[in-house]
Amino acid sequence: MGTVRKRCTWLPVLLTISQICILCMATPSLPKTYIVHMAKAEMPRIFTHHHDWYTSTLKSVTASTKLQTETEPDPTKRIIYNYDTAFHGFAARLSEAETEQLESIPGVLSVLPETIYELHTTRSPQFLGIGPEVANNIWSSSVADHDVITGVLDTGIWPESPSFSDKGLGPVPARWKGACEVGRGFTAKHCNRKIIGARMFYKGYEAAAGSINETSEVKSPRDQDGHGTHTAATVAGSAVPNANLFGYASGTARGMAPRARIAAYKVCWTGGCFSSDILAAVDRAVADGVDVLSISLGGGVSSYYRDSLSIAAFGAMEMGVFVACSAGNGGPDPVSLTNVSPWITTVGASTMDRDFPATVKLGNGMNFTGVSLYKGQDNLSPQKQYNVVYTGRNGSITDPRSLCLEGTLDPHVVAGKIVICDRGISPRVQKGQVVKDAGGIGMILANSAANGEELVADSHLLPALAVGDTAGQAIKQYTKTVTRPTASISFQGTKVGIRPSPVVAAFSSRGPNFLTLEILKPDVIAPGVNILAAWSGNVGPSSLSTDHRRVQFNILSGTSMSCPHVGGVAALIKATHPNWSPAAIKSALMTTAYVHDNTFQPLKDASTGEPSTPYDHGAGHIHPVRAVNPGLVYDISPDDYFEFLCTQKLTPIQLKAFSKIKNYTCKHKLDSPGDLNYPANSVVFKERPVSVVTQHRTVTNVGTPVSTYIVNITPFKGATVVVEPSVLHFTRQNQRLSYKITFKAKTPQSAPEFGALTWSDGTHSVRSTVALAWLVPL
Repeated sequence: MGTVRKRCTWLPVLLTISQICILCMATPSLPKTYIVHMAKAEMPRIFTHHHDWYTSTLKSVTASTKLQTETEPDPTKRIIYNYDTAFHGFAARLSEAETEQLESIPGVLSVLPETIYELHTTRSPQFLGIGPEVANNIWSSSVADHDVITGVLDTGIWPESPSFSDKGLGPVPARWKGACEVGRGFTAKHCNRKIIGARMFYKGYEAAAGSINETSEVKSPRDQDGHGTHTAATVAGSAVPNANLFGYASGTARGMAPRARIAAYKVCWTGGCFSSDILAAVDRAVADGVDVLSISLGGGVSSYYRDSLSIAAFGAMEMGVFVACSAGNGGPDPVSLTNVSPWITTVGASTMDRDFPATVKLGNGMNFTGVSLYKGQDNLSPQKQYNVVYTGRNGSITDPRSLCLEGTLDPHVVAGKIVICDRGISPRVQKGQVVKDAGGIGMILANSAANGEELVADSHLLPALAVGDTAGQAIKQYTKTVTRPTASISFQGTKVGIRPSPVVAAFSSRGPNFLTLEILKPDVIAPGVNILAAWSGNVGPSSLSTDHRRVQFNILSGTSMSCPHVGGVAALIKATHPNWSPAAIKSALMTTAYVHDNTFQPLKDASTGEPSTPYDHGAGHIHPVRAVNPGLVYDISPDDYFEFLCTQKLTPIQLKAFSKIKNYTCKHKLDSPGDLNYPANSVVFKERPVSVVTQHRTVTNVGTPVSTYIVNITPFKGATVVVEPSVLHFTRQNQRLSYKITFKAKTPQSAPEFGALTWSDGTHSVRSTVALAWLVPL
């Protein structure tokens, strides 16, 4: 990351207005929270650990003050947090006199007062470094007034949501050719200057499944499901203050491009999303005049030419439309990606720095932290212990009872108890309903080994929380070792900044791209865990038929949520650079992405806790501010993409699926698929004893007209890499210069190697991920 986003320190709890007023009237000498920044290298040798040093430092000042009372004899209990990685120091409750003494102690760099910040949800705009509250705001009116139009293919839209207010927007762009189709519960008046188009596509669905049952499903652009409303609001929702879900994630909800227009294309119905309807929607959207398409759906991948969405996206790209698609929720299994075509921007999911912690306390005193969005009338007392039961056989997660599937729980066994359920097969919230129907009073949802320690919050119908695999195993073991196991559950609301982020979500689908190993996928990751956005008024937040609650906003997780983040940021880039091609926008997103978390450690994989790889996170996590000014871009024309297809051994008939020219013939401009001017380099060594792979790239200068870029390449164990030329001299803007990279295998590796090729002019850092794989016997 070229610029460091300032970290914010948050109070452990949110303060109400009355509480803030009480604090304002408090005596200045009373302790307040301060952040003590320590110089790690200056720790005296007498200490074996920094925490000991921090404790000693605090004791040295508290001993001389009068604030030490009988109720708080140990000053170390006033330490709230210890900071060990990117920031070194501690947070503690201190008086003004104590802070003054601390500032004079060797090793103390600064003592900063705690600052109360307002949470801004969906949280993702601020987390991504954009919005009116942060520096380098790219939501300026000059950008917004370019009238970028975002098309969303999904389950429709709920027009009454405040996220679709058109307040402050000008007239609908004159170039717009779309329409507001009417149907049951949806009239022309439901469109406005924000929702400028709404269409439905159902003919393919009806042809396969019969006529839509209009008594239970509305045959109109109206969204009964909620998914489409959520994604549309994430792309371009207007600012809505005081948005929340049952008090969780309270703040101002905004989309990525809050002044962009929305065109909703309903392609999904109760029975599914049919490819013919999807093709029709993409085709119509391009004709209507959308600039960006956000498509949070996908299917199995067998080939480029047999993937309807791939073909439709190719056509959209030819017309200058940027297409973002979700990678899928098949992780952490490898090779689980969908939407892998190089002309699509494939988006994986990551976490943010916001969480919704809940705690389970066992009868033996052990505590485990999980997450929950529960808010209801059936709250269990956190001070009381309740009987807890795990009905699985010998801890086997293959037992239907352990999975809490419908009809598997015996009311005589679970009634009046907290029930442990294993994650898998059925929806997480449905397990809670099964427990409730059987008379259970609460649920502990335990991750499997595949989900690891990833925690996804849900709006449960009874007191419930989700815990990681490690905690789940420990809790289940406890139930087997005591005669009468008990537990309590408590909920802590919303917390920000309590864990490293971003982290690659365990469910996020992974590469490599098995259709073409030379095209690295996914392309990028973006926030996709616990995202708050607008919701349909037709269904409860759990989406269960038994859930009669109605909310304006809901919190969801999935690559369906990460995809519209990228679609919205692409709209911002398009507004800033109206003439950029989809490939240029994609390049800007990829080459400015970062690969570390907010503690400056490598991005991690939630399923393992280990560093993730480009097969998990692609080029890295999007950085919108840097993407608007990337310095150089790797542009790709429709002809270039077609020449890429020519390397895929497609027959003339198969190639025609993409060609708009009747008798297009391959010009064989690319020696291999790796020669496509992609913003990443994926190299496959296939021969022994000597294997040499050469790839060619061309960059376009979109930064300073006169500039010089110098290359830096990561060293690899298994290959030598030479870039020629190693220096690029630009004399004007939009100038194109080419280079070649020669990869020579020297020692075959048992696992892929990863690194980066980076061009820098001292201001811009243009980073291309490099992946090396050996398909030869070791």
